[in-house]
Amino acid sequence: MASFFEGARLPQQRVVEGVPFPAVLVPRAPAGTGAGGVDEFLAAVRSERASRLEPLVRDAGALLLRGFPATTAADFDRAVDAFGYEELPYVGGAAPRTNVVGRVFTANESPPDQKIPFHHEMAQVPTFPSKLFFFCEVEPKSGGETPIVLSHYVYKRMKEKFPEFVEKLEKDGLIYTRVLGEGDDPSSPIGRGWQSTFLTKDKAVAEERADKLGMKLEWTDDGVKTVMGPIPAVKWDESRGRKIWFNSMVAAYTGWKDARNDPVKAVTFGDGSPLPADVIAACGQVLEEECVAVPWRHGDILLIDNWAVLHSRRSFEPPRRILASLCK
Repeated sequence: MASFFEGARLPQQRVVEGVPFPAVLVPRAPAGTGAGGVDEFLAAVRSERASRLEPLVRDAGALLLRGFPATTAADFDRAVDAFGYEELPYVGGAAPRTNVVGRVFTANESPPDQKIPFHHEMAQVPTFPSKLFFFCEVEPKSGGETPIVLSHYVYKRMKEKFPEFVEKLEKDGLIYTRVLGEGDDPSSPIGRGWQSTFLTKDKAVAEERADKLGMKLEWTDDGVKTVMGPIPAVKWDESRGRKIWFNSMVAAYTGWKDARNDPVKAVTFGDGSPLPADVIAACGQVLEEECVAVPWRHGDILLIDNWAVLHSRRSFEPPRRILASLCK
C-alpha cells in the first residue's frame, strides 16, 4: 500500500551528519476535510507509526507534520493518542500551563515579549518526558517560533570549546534552585506555583512528591524554595549510543528571573560553586548557531524526542496559541 505521508523539504531545515533536521511529512494526496479527513489521518498515524513515523523521529530527533486536517485542540488530542505514548503528568515543571482538553495543555504562557531559552523539557528533575508534542492552534502574527537543536551536537561543540568545563559538569552535575509562590504567576516564564507544581494544596503531599523527585523543600512565609540536585547535566542516550547535553543550564542562568528568583543563583555546579558567565554566554551562542526555527502554520504538529533535542521559544506578536502534550 502507498504511504499516506510524503517527505518534504523546508528552507529552514538543516542537514546534520547527513540527516535532514527536522524530518518533515506532508499528505501524499490532498487531505480531506472535516471528521472524515481527521479520521483518515489518525488511521494513517496508527498504521504507519512503527514503520515510518517513529524511525524518522529516531533518526532526525524531531518530526514536523504539516498540512494535515487536524486543526483543533480536540483533533490534536486524538492525534497524540494515535501515537500510543503514555501521558506524563506535569509534576515538577516550572512553566505556567492550563489544561485545554484531555492530555493537551497550553505551552508556556509567559508574556509574548519574553524569550524562553533552550532547554530539555523538565531536565531539572529526574522524571521527564521522552516525547513532546506541540501543535499550532493559532499562527503567530509574527515571530513565536519554537527553535530546536540537536543535543548531542551541542555536547560535541561544547566539549571542543570548553573541555575542562564539560569535564567538571560531567563529574559534578548541576544544582537547580527555584523559589515558588503559592499560586501561579503568569507574568513569569517560571511562574508555576507550588500547588500547581506538585498538583496539591497540601504541604505534606507536596513534600512527599518532592521527595520522590529527590527535591528538597524549604518553606517560606509565602511560598517555598526548591533545591534539586546534584543532577546530571550530561546523559547517555542509550538508544542512539551517544552523550547528550541534557540540562536547563542556559535557561536557568539567563531566564529563571522574576520577583522571587535571581537567575545567577538558580543554577550552580553540583558542588555549589558558581557557573562561569562567559561559558554560559558561549553555550547560548552555540545553541543559537546550531538551531532550526521553522515558522508555525495553523495545524502544524511537531513531535520532539526529548532525549535528542532541546527547544526554546522566540518572542512574538500576538495572537499565538501553541498547545503541548508530554509523554513518558
